[in-house]
Amino acid sequence: MADSVYRVVCPRDCYDTCVLLVEVENGVVVRVRGDPSHPVTRGVACPRAAGDPLRLVRGRIRYPYLRVGGKPDGRLVRVSWSEALDIAAAKLREVLREYGPSSVLHIDYAGNMGIVTWYYTRRFWNAIGAASTDYSLCSNTGHEAIGLHYGLSYGVLPEEFEKMEMIVFWGVNAAVSAVHMWLLALRARRERGSLLATVDPRVTETARASDIHLRPRPGTDVALAYGIARHLIVNDLVDKEFIERYTYGFERFAEEAIKWTPERVERVTGVPRRLMERFAEEYAARKPSVVFIGMGLARTPNGPDIIRAVSLLPALVGQHRGFYYSNSRGWLVNLALVTGEAYGAKPARIVSMAELGELLARGKFHYVYIYGVNAVESLPASHLVAKGLARSDVFVVVHDTHWNTTTRYADLILPAPTYLEKTDLPLSYSHATLTLSKMVVEPLGESKAEYEVIWELAKRLGVKDEWLYEDPLDTITKALEDALQEGSIRDLLEGRLVRLRQRPRDEYQTPTGRVEFYSTRAAKLGLNPLPQHRDLILAPDEYILLTGTHPLYTNSQFRETYGPHPPVVHVNPTDAKRNGIREGDRIALYNDHGEVHLKARVTDAVPEKTLWTTRHVIGLNGKPINVLAPPSRHMIGGTPILSAIKVKIRILA
Repeated sequence: MADSVYRVVCPRDCYDTCVLLVEVENGVVVRVRGDPSHPVTRGVACPRAAGDPLRLVRGRIRYPYLRVGGKPDGRLVRVSWSEALDIAAAKLREVLREYGPSSVLHIDYAGNMGIVTWYYTRRFWNAIGAASTDYSLCSNTGHEAIGLHYGLSYGVLPEEFEKMEMIVFWGVNAAVSAVHMWLLALRARRERGSLLATVDPRVTETARASDIHLRPRPGTDVALAYGIARHLIVNDLVDKEFIERYTYGFERFAEEAIKWTPERVERVTGVPRRLMERFAEEYAARKPSVVFIGMGLARTPNGPDIIRAVSLLPALVGQHRGFYYSNSRGWLVNLALVTGEAYGAKPARIVSMAELGELLARGKFHYVYIYGVNAVESLPASHLVAKGLARSDVFVVVHDTHWNTTTRYADLILPAPTYLEKTDLPLSYSHATLTLSKMVVEPLGESKAEYEVIWELAKRLGVKDEWLYEDPLDTITKALEDALQEGSIRDLLEGRLVRLRQRPRDEYQTPTGRVEFYSTRAAKLGLNPLPQHRDLILAPDEYILLTGTHPLYTNSQFRETYGPHPPVVHVNPTDAKRNGIREGDRIALYNDHGEVHLKARVTDAVPEKTLWTTRHVIGLNGKPINVLAPPSRHMIGGTPILSAIKVKIRILA
């Protein structure tokens, strides 16, 4: 029997944002399980949460270290916190004096999505006017793409899934990457006979368990969405009253959709006509429904238009925002207050995460502070990121919980506590439930919270702004002043569940105040007002490389617990035969940007001319998969292209 059981919230970059119960014996975490009282978690913990007791102690950075002798091979010398902070502040002061704040860059992302860990820590960097990234790495393109037609990108809440008559998983392997939403979908099918459908080129775990599986060729989803729309329109299956009352530009959208005949759609996508038509008819008949639009689509070459096209399907059948992509822009939390932007503090410049590797390699920054992200592996053009951080004229500070690829390129390494060793308020981008996650064990070694470190740096630099040193819990209280629907701030601080208020589902923040099938904002920006299909043209020896999630890892986290990502790539049997590849062969994936070596797994789970591997795999040659990613970004939202990349393959001796 555990000495104590604590309620915490998992802050990782995950759809579920689980509320967990942590069992502690003699100051040691012995078990992590799901909280049965939470409307989404419902007592179920994923393998990552279950592995937290081990990850809490394995592979940890426990003390501050200074690198001597150059990056990445210089030796590490342990220093005191006082020495580390003095060095960090002195270098920062020097760079600010000689080069100005635009030469100082903080790189942070969703490794820990706690409001205090991620957002509050930006106060210091905004106060001194340091450069910031555009935070476009994952979902921004999808937000902006949906926004062209809806204003903001919020939609259905996860807890509503079990009330749906049809649930569509479009470009997302929910059984792996959104476990609890998948379980709610299974419950809907079990208890009310709901239909589950998957749209994915790959035979995923989600697809295998679905009632309908459409397998479009990679990048052809716009054509498929138009084909579905056409079937709804010509067979009088659309909701005319809804379209007239709540939408704009339907006639122009319909003109485009009509061009996508069943024969044309089948030729372009490879999806059989009868299967597409069955999907459309079920979708029209089964309401309410939800289309879960995968965030990974935003990182593909045709991602913006795919997301735009798919998001418009619910409006055809008369459903207000009948999709789920991310609800983060539907909450009313005042995050500008948390980051200090509400006080007028802002970055000197904002740089694209897609182009960051090139900028670093060219020496555009002289001081880089990294937290909450394994930057070398997560950013595109990984080799350029590593090359840039390794420069002798840039001082790199990494504040992290565990040793990783990026710490190899740090001049100064600082130990951070995990979410079990500090109090924070993780903010879900899916469900509306909120609760304070309190510290359950003392920080390991000399781990120091992110906000404490920026306070110390601010003091050493003589930054006097009082708001910078505000108690984080006081900041949270202010930020949530108008954001709660159920419960109070007192309930929250005392550990009870409260609910966030979501913007109205039938409110559209577009210029016309309606769902815009024909986007007036896109037209004003010089973009096509309608979603457009573009062919992904491959040379005879080229393949499309897709990447996805693995059930044991959250991006690069949990290697400490489960070992490295399996260094395998899935190859279709026809492609394997054509190239003389057998199961287990070592093959090279390469393009103009880099080369990664993996073992072949021959399977018809991937279609011809398509390869698949996990998103953060490191090759047998030590290269992360993102070395293959081009340093380019989408015009809409700026997200880099990290999947559906063109590569060539060859067998290794």
